[in-house]
Amino acid sequence: MKVNAKATKASYKLKLGDVVEMLHPPEPVNELVPEPIPLEIIYEDEHFLALNKQADLIVHPARGRWTGTLVNGLVHYGKKWSTINGNWRPGILHRLDRNTTGVMLVAKSDEAHWRIARQFENRTIQKTYVAVIHGVPELLADVIDLPIGKDKYIREKQAIRKEENGGRSAITKYQVEEMFERSPLATLHPSPFASDRKFLAPPEKFSFVRLTPKTGRTHQLRVHLASQGHPIVGDTMYGGRIFVAGDFRLERQALHAAEITFVHPVTLNMMTLTAPLPPDILRLIEILRPKNS
Repeated sequence: MKVNAKATKASYKLKLGDVVEMLHPPEPVNELVPEPIPLEIIYEDEHFLALNKQADLIVHPARGRWTGTLVNGLVHYGKKWSTINGNWRPGILHRLDRNTTGVMLVAKSDEAHWRIARQFENRTIQKTYVAVIHGVPELLADVIDLPIGKDKYIREKQAIRKEENGGRSAITKYQVEEMFERSPLATLHPSPFASDRKFLAPPEKFSFVRLTPKTGRTHQLRVHLASQGHPIVGDTMYGGRIFVAGDFRLERQALHAAEITFVHPVTLNMMTLTAPLPPDILRLIEILRPKNS
């Protein structure tokens, strides 16, 4: 709000003759807007589809963001989606963070939805992620069993929290697949979250890790890896650093949902679907990997 062409606090008491300028709030959105957002379909039948979600894509509308989401792309792509999660989340069975790439399942019918959702609920679906992290863990394979809850100070973040303080059980199995020395061409830009810099491992080493979450907490893999002193490269929210080498710049978390194994909701056959690594993570690995390997 402006009064007499000047920005004014809400507590200002208006006087006779004051000229008040106010912005009209946008019209409320009552329905999903179909948008031609590119979708990389991995598998599709009459019951569900699987896609390889790209980076910088929110899954569904929320908190004032009503367009430009995966759901907007889905309603443009087709008209048959499950309705179990309501009008704003048609077909959505699970989510990936905005800047996490990889395989996602989307239900076309309510029956397929509840059959697959029950597998998520019973933890019989196996999801496998891969990531590039700072440093090399002391143990090349281990299980991280630490509860996760909302951060006390930053709304968007999660943190390791004791269960009596609101934390929920969270379990992640990891395995180091490959270790790298830093490329002499690369530079690292620190996290803007000063409190997270204490987590950052020495920057001259990196690891490519395979991650198998046994639970599905918000930001679970990112929080668990940061808690061990090995945040994901590019994950500035949790202590990772932006990676720059020549004209290549990675400033989103190098985390990818690579594979999912589950039972088909109708045929009951076991299925494993995979999503290829995106170009930016492939390029990061290429830069880090020794040229003679």
